[in-house]
Amino acid sequence: MEIKIGIADSNRELVVQSKDEVDAVKKVVADALAGRTELLELTDEKGKQYLVPAARVSYVEVGTNESRSVGFNAS
Repeated sequence: MEIKIGIADSNRELVVQSKDEVDAVKKVVADALAGRTELLELTDEKGKQYLVPAARVSYVEVGTNESRSVGFNAS
C-alpha cells in the first residue's frame, strides 16, 4: 500500500510503500495527529523506518491494499 505524507514547509511529500493493513496505518496516523504521540512512525516493505514530527504533518494519503492490474482486461 502506498502512503503519502505532506510535511509543512516542504515542497515534497514523503512516499512510503507499506505492508501494514489500512486500519493499522489509520490508527497510527490518527494517534499522531491527535497529539497522543509526538512522532508519526511508519515502516516500509523493506523494514526502513520513517519518523516524522506529528506537528509538521500537513496531510496523509493512505492507499488501498488492492493490487493494480497491468495490461488489457477482457470483460
